[in-house]
Amino acid sequence: MTTTIRPGLSSAEAASRRVPGGNRLPEHRPPSPARLLVAQLVHFFALLLWAAAGLAVIGGLPQLGIAIVVVVLLNGVFAFVQEYRADRAAEALRSLVPHRVTVVRDGLRQEIDAVDLVVGDLALLEPGDLLAADLELVDVHGLRVDEATLTGESEPVAKDRGDTAFAGCFVVEGEGAATVVAIGADTRLASIALMAGTVERAKTPLSRELHRVVRTVTVLAVGVGLACFGAGFLLGLPASEGFLFAVGVTVALVPEGLLPTVTLSLARGAQLLARGNALVRRLESVETLGSTTFICTDKTGTLTQNRMAVVEVWSPAGVVSVHGVGYEPVATFDGSAEAVDRARDVARTAAVCSTGRITRSDGGWQATGDPMEAALDALAQRLGIPGTHTGTPAGSRRFAFDPRRRRMSVWADGALCVKGAPDSVLARCTDAAGAAAAAAGMAARGLRVLAVARRTASLPDGCDADEAERELELLGIVGLEDPPRPGVREALADCRRAGISVGMITGDSGATGRAIAEEVGLWLEGGLVVEGADLPATSEGLGELLDRDGIVVCRVAPEDKLRIAQALQARGHVVAMTGDGVNDGPALRAADIGVAMGASGTDVARQAADLVLLDDHFATIVVAVRQGRATCTNIRRFLTYHLTDNVAELAPFLVFSATGGGIPLALGVLQVLAIDIATDLLPALALGAEPASPRVLDGPPPRRRLVDGRLLRRALGVLGPVEATVAMTAFLVVLTSGGWAYGDTPDADTLAAASGAAFAAVVLGQMANAFACRSGTRPAWRQAWRSNPLLLWAVGIELGVLAAMLLVPPVADLLGMGPPPLLGLLLAACAVPAVLAVDGLHKWLAAARAGHVTSAPESKDIRPGRT
Repeated sequence: MTTTIRPGLSSAEAASRRVPGGNRLPEHRPPSPARLLVAQLVHFFALLLWAAAGLAVIGGLPQLGIAIVVVVLLNGVFAFVQEYRADRAAEALRSLVPHRVTVVRDGLRQEIDAVDLVVGDLALLEPGDLLAADLELVDVHGLRVDEATLTGESEPVAKDRGDTAFAGCFVVEGEGAATVVAIGADTRLASIALMAGTVERAKTPLSRELHRVVRTVTVLAVGVGLACFGAGFLLGLPASEGFLFAVGVTVALVPEGLLPTVTLSLARGAQLLARGNALVRRLESVETLGSTTFICTDKTGTLTQNRMAVVEVWSPAGVVSVHGVGYEPVATFDGSAEAVDRARDVARTAAVCSTGRITRSDGGWQATGDPMEAALDALAQRLGIPGTHTGTPAGSRRFAFDPRRRRMSVWADGALCVKGAPDSVLARCTDAAGAAAAAAGMAARGLRVLAVARRTASLPDGCDADEAERELELLGIVGLEDPPRPGVREALADCRRAGISVGMITGDSGATGRAIAEEVGLWLEGGLVVEGADLPATSEGLGELLDRDGIVVCRVAPEDKLRIAQALQARGHVVAMTGDGVNDGPALRAADIGVAMGASGTDVARQAADLVLLDDHFATIVVAVRQGRATCTNIRRFLTYHLTDNVAELAPFLVFSATGGGIPLALGVLQVLAIDIATDLLPALALGAEPASPRVLDGPPPRRRLVDGRLLRRALGVLGPVEATVAMTAFLVVLTSGGWAYGDTPDADTLAAASGAAFAAVVLGQMANAFACRSGTRPAWRQAWRSNPLLLWAVGIELGVLAAMLLVPPVADLLGMGPPPLLGLLLAACAVPAVLAVDGLHKWLAAARAGHVTSAPESKDIRPGRT
């Protein structure tokens, strides 16, 4: 730019207008690390464990209290590490403000720090500039601005004098001068930063379910503890013993190993997803993925490859099909020699109208600038037209693309070269016979269509675009393809098989959105295209309109995506929302699953999201959903496994209370804690590693809770009582064989041996229970044992731990038990066949009632759904 509109501000005036803090985006302060850590130590489940630890210390069991405190601290620190970097979305916005900007001050062109920009400054704009403030344009020369980060619109926007350009956007082409009208906190970018920082993250279905489970367990534990204390008191049990007894009941009913098992299972799911190009930023999101019922997806780069290519050229001489790879300047052509010659005219003229081009790098041929214009440059080079890759000739006159005209033109070398939307260009051509039908045919096949024309008459001085772009000679119609990503159609089919609705949310036009939707298989018969401006104002109306599979929402604004996510959530959906720009930050945070593009997305989107697609591929979302559902199933497996323990651990306390101490406690509180943490944990973790069923995506996630009546009946009414019965039988047989009679006080050695037998029975029963819990429909002997080798290793280690606890004197003495006699061991071993047999019978009866065989897909009956 060689001249300026005016001299700009003086240095003194600029200094007087400087505001405290300068041109900086407002900083949203996330919670401090200390606050995040404390939050992980005082949530409801943690408070329950803190209370149990305090009661243990008061009851004279400091070892128990210390053990529970260690569990709480380990879980809190682990969760803190995972959450620490999950709340930094607004901070990433500041990286979008450039360090240096070009302004005119004191009549001179100067570069200054962006922070020193003030309202009233005259900023100079050139291609590649990243705007540092909101600007009012006072002079433009073919200026086009990429506003995708704010509006989602993939096409650069032509700007005229008097228009506004916003901070965070890029100058694609042309040049201009503009007055700064807003800086820092007053910019539109700052308002989005505020939205991204203040939108509260939705609670995941897992967090809601665990909260409900913990509340239920708390009420049950405290209620049963108080009831047992009262019963013991009425039966003559001393108050001190009754209090210790109540503490034991509470501890027995609290699944101390539940939280670490859930956390580690989610971590494993996240690790598997990372191998499949999906990076999880919040562990609970793994489970939420399995409950997803609606995916709102972007178009460009997610469903398509964001790689334009000319595949067909129509001219009055005929049709030419173009067969090339990517942006490589080599291709083959199908068509007559005359048609190929006319295609050269089309390509040459289109290239003059384009500034995008193809360049070669270590990674091959790449697009520089607009992908569509780079595709036109590639076509010209493929047709052997020299010099076209240089773009618009120097000294030419340019009429920039205008969304109202939907065309642009360049006067160069005595001709006006025009390209644009077919209906816009054809209306100004003198002869367009057959062109409209050709364009319609291309559009019907999902191609993006451009008409190319020229005018060789002289161009009057000072004429405007409308006067120049008339009496045109039509050269041809160009069809461009943005190829769908491989696997998208199959992924969409998987979504529908899984009962997941998919909607396209795009900044592009409705016609483009529908064409792509049809091409990739998203569009359904009777589908709907709706523009953002036409969306209902109320959340109820919006949700009712959008709650359909295959919908296309186009020309969306940032607040539209946020409203869409919230409206669908209000209708009971678990919503996954994709995004890549600054404008997507609020919606990504509000959705149940925010999915950001890792390859092409902004830092803002990645920081706001729960899941980052490293390959930007829609199919990766479906892979993540599959793993999420597998993780859901596994969580339900080890919940059944954990809760089964509660009955076996609670039974000794109930018997002790019911008999007024006539039958001694078969298990002490430390033994209960040892079962929950030392022996149960590894098999539970192995259950969390069960591979996904091939049918895990068959049907939607049922509308059922993580812990429902079926799970409780199986754990507390079937498997648990079997373990409890065997354990108490082993305990009583060993006691009586040692000379004990009801109401007597057994000697210490006999009681220790009997307690060891009961302990062994519970642990061995849990080993069998681990195999029973692998399936909700098939008995253990009909499962593929080799599909989860981790479980075999876990059970082997558990046997070793059991032997150590029984046979190593210091450990056994600490736990208050000893090695049982051979009879006790044999009785304890009966827990294995007893659990497996009763479990198999229960599954057979359930299958008979349901009217199907026991080999039915387990994913149907053990997969949790949304709340």
